[in-house]
Amino acid sequence: MEVKRIHNVEMTVTNEKSINLPKHVDVDLNDNITAKFNVNWEEVNQEKLEKNGSIEIEGEVVHKDYSKPFIEQRADPFLYKHSDGYYYFTGSYPLYDRVVLRRAKTIDELPQAEERVIWWKHESGIMSEHIWAPEIHYIDGKWYIYVAAGDIDDVWAIRPYVLECDAENPLEGEWKEKGQINTEFQSFSLDATTFEHHGKRYLVWAQKVEEDTISNLYIAEMKNPWTIKKQVFLSTPELDWEVIGFDVNEGPAMIKNDKKIFIAFSASATDENYAVGLLHADIDSNLLDPESWIKEKEPVLVSSENTNEYGPGHNSFSVDEEGYELLVYHARPYKGFNTENPLYDHNRHARIQRLFWTSDGFPYFGEPGYQLDFTNHKAKAKITLKQH
Repeated sequence: MEVKRIHNVEMTVTNEKSINLPKHVDVDLNDNITAKFNVNWEEVNQEKLEKNGSIEIEGEVVHKDYSKPFIEQRADPFLYKHSDGYYYFTGSYPLYDRVVLRRAKTIDELPQAEERVIWWKHESGIMSEHIWAPEIHYIDGKWYIYVAAGDIDDVWAIRPYVLECDAENPLEGEWKEKGQINTEFQSFSLDATTFEHHGKRYLVWAQKVEEDTISNLYIAEMKNPWTIKKQVFLSTPELDWEVIGFDVNEGPAMIKNDKKIFIAFSASATDENYAVGLLHADIDSNLLDPESWIKEKEPVLVSSENTNEYGPGHNSFSVDEEGYELLVYHARPYKGFNTENPLYDHNRHARIQRLFWTSDGFPYFGEPGYQLDFTNHKAKAKITLKQH
């Protein structure tokens, strides 16, 4: 992805003191991507404007490149901006034995923010092993965390569970276990995410059909934040890039615009073959009808030799301080993995980059770890003084 063109600004003012330059400009990145970027304009020479009747000025386009990686060894990252002005961040802890949470007023402050353990695994029984992929949500005045967990006596008996907290600050409040989300059949299931759409709350998660090795995606409307209604099949791994190593669809995350709703998901084994795919449905369609959903034939985020980011996946979406959408995901800095099982190679680091939109209204993920260079690109504005 590269900067193709910065759209020039032209404006007419009634006097030299009525200048109100736009805070952002349109920038063409690829042929089908035009995005808004903030701009810092140079000072207007009002004397020159009054003398010449018009003036041209330049501005520095602002693009935020987050540190790479953003937070180390936090796979399955989830970033949530709350109405209290704080950003909340969580992810899988390398020992898979706890749920951790941190918060900060800005995204840049998160890597150094204090991380607190808000819940520990049980010593035995359910929720005693493989504490995976927590997500934090604020629903009807309470905090909820959706997290997968196994049983120390059957470590792969993984199920989705819900924690609840009614404190204003979830890092300091008491978290209560609301129990397992009971799906229609008991089997390996994880990566539950929730969202609201048209006044209804939905849950999307990954689950194997009993003892099958194939991990599908399912969707259901929710009765409350820990109980679903009817379970509906959503997607199965069927394309070549979804079945490398393992047949997997998992890690769903929702984003939408005014025309479509999208579910991003991850597929294949959790090595360099891990990749992100995309489902989409019309914004007013029945989300519980599998026919409403279309799967893109090609993945939207894959490993990159250029940036040395491998196995990008299990993403979430958020927004930055300016309201621009963000892609949050994990990736390793090398191919392969350093352990017998890639799940125990903990160098899947959390990463953040801006998400863009194509001209036909689809999210554009870009290359993992991409950088945009505005060094040789300036915003330009022509200001004309209206003649009386």
